[in-house]
Amino acid sequence: MSLKSFHGGIHPPDFKQYSKDASIEVMSPPAKVVIPLSQHIGAPAKPIVKIGDEVLVGQKIAEAGGFVSISMHASISGKITKIGKFNHPAGMMSNAIEITGDGEDKWIELVDEKDYTQLSVDEIKKRIADAGVCGMGGAGFPTHVKLSPPAEKPIDTVILNGVECEPYLTADYRVMLENSAEILAGLKIFMKTVSAKNGVIGIEANKPDAIKIFKQLVKNEANISVVNLKLKYPQGAEKQLIYAATKRKVPNKGGLPMDVKVVVQNVGTAIAVYEAVRYKKPLVERVITVSGKIVKSPKNLKARVGTFYSELLEKCDGTTAEIGKVISGGPMMGFAVSSLEIPMAKTSSGVLLFDEKEAHNDAESVCLRCGRCVDVCPLDLVPSLIVHNVRYEDWETAEKYGTMDCMKCGSCVYVCPSHIKLIQWIDIGKMKINELRRK
Repeated sequence: MSLKSFHGGIHPPDFKQYSKDASIEVMSPPAKVVIPLSQHIGAPAKPIVKIGDEVLVGQKIAEAGGFVSISMHASISGKITKIGKFNHPAGMMSNAIEITGDGEDKWIELVDEKDYTQLSVDEIKKRIADAGVCGMGGAGFPTHVKLSPPAEKPIDTVILNGVECEPYLTADYRVMLENSAEILAGLKIFMKTVSAKNGVIGIEANKPDAIKIFKQLVKNEANISVVNLKLKYPQGAEKQLIYAATKRKVPNKGGLPMDVKVVVQNVGTAIAVYEAVRYKKPLVERVITVSGKIVKSPKNLKARVGTFYSELLEKCDGTTAEIGKVISGGPMMGFAVSSLEIPMAKTSSGVLLFDEKEAHNDAESVCLRCGRCVDVCPLDLVPSLIVHNVRYEDWETAEKYGTMDCMKCGSCVYVCPSHIKLIQWIDIGKMKINELRRK
């Protein structure tokens, strides 16, 4: 059977052996959480609580800051003890709300609406928005917004992303093995909400047991299929997944999946949506991978949003060697962070730990014009040319060569024999071009 894929890409070692067989463990609620107000694409959430207020698990503590935004909820019961700047999983300081727990884990009242499939589309979207659900496999785009395409952009296909192509990460894999029925229910909610006739579940070939489970699950579903995808990075990127699964090409220069009648959602997001629609349960917990060669007991943990990375590592029995680097997210698109005192967010897929040897940085040298970055770019860009123009501050030419289209997958950096920090340069270009656009 031929496996579906896309042009370009790389084949890094996946290092999933550390945690792939670790069943999901539920962590006890921590004594304290910090809830960042920016866990998503769009405007930050606005606090609606004050210091000293007592809150229940699932209680709204910050409202959406605009149409493209999400609300935030308490992930433990207790008292609001600080509102201000805290470390953020993206490696910066950001506004957040601190809650000190009361040890009782008291929840708001949830429901069990067994006939949730009969709800109207408007009510479904309202429940998703009320629950503060955002994309859990990428940058965190507000889910209710993604499910509200303009009338002139009809959707005929929803693709569930079960690829998880980043090395080390296995949270989505375990979720697919252990919560497949909920994922399928979430897919059907997505399809109803956008009036899509077809559903596709995309899973990479290195997850044969997950593929088997879902093929069995959808065998009587006439309009839902499972697509077996070639093992290649970044197979899970939206545009590459859409092309591999449907052969539809999302245009560069600002093109979106809805331009080719597709919506893509992560498998973790599908569960969050199912729970939001059926139970009115806010998104206050998720599965996160803690892994790396030096982690004593790599795990996939179901933990409350706002739990500190240090507590996640403690649950994994610490490390066998001194920590040289901590990555928030995956090794290709994640962020190097300087501390473990960082709270996990709704979008936090992993915490990876490396020793000094693994964390080394090679010295950058001159570009050899070898073309390897061009060969692997899944968007057919020329990263070396973009970087050349960024370095010389030729912003117009840099934009012409596709600076704003780059999704920062890191494939070019991975193959560069000169160890040029291409993505850092492209990031500089993006910031400067955006700055010029605002003038």
